[in-house]
Amino acid sequence: MNGKDPWKIVWLLAFTQVVSWGSLYYAFAIVAGDIERETGWRTEIVFGAFSWSLLIAGLASTPAGMLIDRIGGRLVMASGSVLAGLGMVGIGSAHSVALYFLSWSAAGVGMAMVLYEAAFATINREFLLSPRKGISVLTLFGGLASTVFWPLTLKLNSVLGWRDTFLVYGAIHLLLCTPVHALLRSSGQRRHPPAATHTSRNFTLREAVRDAAFWKLAVAFAANVFVFSVLSVHLIPLLQRFGHSATMAVLVATLIGPMQVAGRIGELAFARHVRPQTVGKLTFAMLPAGLLALLFLGQHSYAVAAFCILYGLSNGVLTIVRGTVPQSLFGRENYGAISGALAAPSLAAKAAGPLAAAAIVQADPSPSWLLSILLGVSLVSLASFLAAVTGKRSVHASL
Repeated sequence: MNGKDPWKIVWLLAFTQVVSWGSLYYAFAIVAGDIERETGWRTEIVFGAFSWSLLIAGLASTPAGMLIDRIGGRLVMASGSVLAGLGMVGIGSAHSVALYFLSWSAAGVGMAMVLYEAAFATINREFLLSPRKGISVLTLFGGLASTVFWPLTLKLNSVLGWRDTFLVYGAIHLLLCTPVHALLRSSGQRRHPPAATHTSRNFTLREAVRDAAFWKLAVAFAANVFVFSVLSVHLIPLLQRFGHSATMAVLVATLIGPMQVAGRIGELAFARHVRPQTVGKLTFAMLPAGLLALLFLGQHSYAVAAFCILYGLSNGVLTIVRGTVPQSLFGRENYGAISGALAAPSLAAKAAGPLAAAAIVQADPSPSWLLSILLGVSLVSLASFLAAVTGKRSVHASL
């Protein structure tokens, strides 16, 4: 294998990440209403199955990461595409609640095996030097998933209906993503960097979970993801309750996507010589700063724009931070298992966020009430991250 080969992995994963995020995560928001209307199932069943898939993904993320650490990403990610494809075919074919939940369960296991954590673990395993750069480049492509799949799903759903749309996406996973993942490096031998490049100790998963920094980092990521998952569903209605029109709210919210990409480009271009922990401190601080602007000045368009800029930048760079900080703190040797374990609480928070926010809004529709709670959660996230990266380490890792 020559020195350029690891980049082949990034280009292969760039395609599969766009397809996987777009079909498994973003497409559901477009078709959920049609699923509910056509099947007659209650809203909590339609959305509950999707949330259930995220919980399943959280439970499966650690075993998936351990497998990638041991045998590489080829077999794991190809198998994940098969499961994702079968799950999507099952969803599109489901006429019973039982099959609907079973199919989303299969898709959830597939998510754990094909989304960012699995891709990051694969890159970390194969890059001799600077896996951080490979992760940063991959997230630039992954950020296009919603841009591509929201309009694509809308078009397919209008032409084919939601069932055939899921059947098409299932076929793409089975016929395209599976063979693309099969092209990943097949050797079970881990590529080790030269001895001089070892800059961190290698924790085992058992040692990592005994380290207080692990749990502080898990809380930081989960709390942050909770806020983002709430706002992904409730931001437009929240802005309308501040008195903004739906058109204006949507227009300003379109700043978020470009800001995510801008943040990732900035990280790639300017943060190469900055520790991931330093980048993380700035990233985690942006979210409460933006929420403060929205909480106290949300009726003004300029404050909404400022919030969307900070929110987009933070969300964009956070994806990279999630991929790089665990490696910096716990080493590369067991990265897949450790990052998978860190992902589990975040996936649970992602599933719970929109449901919890809906209950909060039902109890008190005031935007200030929801924003105050989210601000508190974001401050907990910031404090937990700072404690994780600056606190005294409690476990001696094996070298």
